[in-house]
Amino acid sequence: MSIDLLNIARTGVQASQAQLGVTSNNIANANTAGYNRQVATQTTLESQRLGNSFYGTGTYVTDVKRVYNEFAARELRIGQTSMSAAETSYSKLSELDQIYSQIGKMVPANLNDFFASINNVADLPTDLGIRGSSLSSAEQLAIGLNQMQSQLDGQVKQTNSQIESVTVRVNEISKELGRINLELMKSQGEDSQLLDKQDSLILELSEYAQVNVIPLDTGAKSIMLGGSVMLVSGEVSMSIGMSPGDPYPNEPRINASIGDKTLIIDPAKIGGQLQSLFSFRDDTLLPASTELGQLALGIADTFNEMQAKGFDLNGNVGSDIFRDINDPLMASGRAATNSTNTGTAAMSVNIDDVGALSGGSYELSYTIADGYQLKDTKTGEQTTLTVSGSQLTGGAGFSINIASGAVADGDKFEIRPTAGAASGLKVVMTDPKGIAAAGPSLSADVANSGNTSISLNSMNSSAAGFQGVGSSITFQLNTAANTYEAFDSAGASLGIGAYTGNNINAFGMDFNITTSGTATSERFTFDLSFAEGDNSNAVEMAKLSDTKLMNNGTGTLNSVFENTKLDIGSQTKSAEVRMGSSTAIYQQAYNRLQSESGVNLDEEAANLMRFQQSYQASARIMTTAQTIFDTLLSSVR
Repeated sequence: MSIDLLNIARTGVQASQAQLGVTSNNIANANTAGYNRQVATQTTLESQRLGNSFYGTGTYVTDVKRVYNEFAARELRIGQTSMSAAETSYSKLSELDQIYSQIGKMVPANLNDFFASINNVADLPTDLGIRGSSLSSAEQLAIGLNQMQSQLDGQVKQTNSQIESVTVRVNEISKELGRINLELMKSQGEDSQLLDKQDSLILELSEYAQVNVIPLDTGAKSIMLGGSVMLVSGEVSMSIGMSPGDPYPNEPRINASIGDKTLIIDPAKIGGQLQSLFSFRDDTLLPASTELGQLALGIADTFNEMQAKGFDLNGNVGSDIFRDINDPLMASGRAATNSTNTGTAAMSVNIDDVGALSGGSYELSYTIADGYQLKDTKTGEQTTLTVSGSQLTGGAGFSINIASGAVADGDKFEIRPTAGAASGLKVVMTDPKGIAAAGPSLSADVANSGNTSISLNSMNSSAAGFQGVGSSITFQLNTAANTYEAFDSAGASLGIGAYTGNNINAFGMDFNITTSGTATSERFTFDLSFAEGDNSNAVEMAKLSDTKLMNNGTGTLNSVFENTKLDIGSQTKSAEVRMGSSTAIYQQAYNRLQSESGVNLDEEAANLMRFQQSYQASARIMTTAQTIFDTLLSSVR
């Protein structure tokens, strides 16, 4: 047997040609997203013995493999998930921050304008033009709050739409990954192009949720979302979708389904864009909406109460400027029933003290063992409610009514005391004369100890025993026994009564009592005389701009809105910082992966020259073999 130069040259040419093909393909796909460079593994053919020596017989390409590092790919997916979540949060929060900075600035501006208009009424209480301008300012204030609530509602709808779009894309990827898995199972995972496409889809999927990849012996990969939801198992794909929120249908949830089985997914555990979108909606938008409702309730209740403390230009006790805070149109959405409840009860919520409201939401639950429990969803604080007939008391500024039906063991409800108020706020007063600029005067008997004082909350002209505008009523208090007796302007007794706590509501007069000493007999007289030029109540209204009426006396009306605005600004800044750091981590992971799997054109150009020279050298061997063969033939002729 002789050395076959021609065959050796042939194998060299074929191997070099294969190497050139792989290198050329790398160069051609240098800018192809998701492409992993390929390398051809070349080895020598089996040697042949000739005499006492072994001689090589050439070379061949054993395999063409993609350069892939699972660890680097996993790090990139993790970085992609974090960056995508941070970018989504920052994008949504920036948009909301702009709404509060641009559109939202009209809310405090309108409130200040309304206070200024009340101050003008105090200066000229009989001027109908000024009074009309004040009602117009009230209208603008209500419209501004309506529009701001509309903006927040629009953000909720937009976010829900984005969530739905993401689920549609996730389902498309899920189906495609199932098809790719089927093809890879046929080729035992050797098709580099399919593997690249698979990794590209998995990387895109990691934008929407945290992805865990489980390689299978068949060459396929199973895909899990958030570590708990199996999206793809071999060639079987699961789909995710939207289902109505519970208990609020307009706050849809996300679920995973396969066949007739459906599982509700906790968005807090899924990561990526989906988690950020749900977090933005539930932890930022909805609280902002309830806090806006808190402001609307504060405005309506504050000025309506002040109206009830004074007399309008017609000489009547003042009526509401704004829609009553417990009107059905202001109270819609305050209570919702869980779909899993076995009872038939429907709840309603009544606002009792606007100043005690927090602007938060609560979970109301009932069990036979523990009764009614009210849990603050933000702080986790739990309160046992007191049952009185069909009314549940003990909430922070509100009470809950069992409007209809019966409660069953294990039933749950969501309570949002301030929900819907900003969209329901409306000016109901149409006559400028209705602004109650005048007010009654209060005097203490000269024999009083000085240790007791009272403050008027409201007057009710339709209540039994009300003395009427132009008269007076005197209350004699026994603070030791918690009793009182009332007298008309002629000194005749109107009746006696008892009170609990520090409040008396009798004969159309509602007032609070403050006692610091041991005095037991104190007399106070309300003079209900009306004078057109009186501005005492309007002056008190104007002072409310700087009075801490909200959040248990810690904030003004304006501060409720400003605190929300500041909180959103702070969240936006934090999201920007998170986006910067997560982008840097992603870029680092991307560079690491590219250093291994990416195409380096300088390296490929050098390989191209090397394999070209190898090809030419092998071809030269073939020429040499041909020359030797021709020489041999010519020598024997």
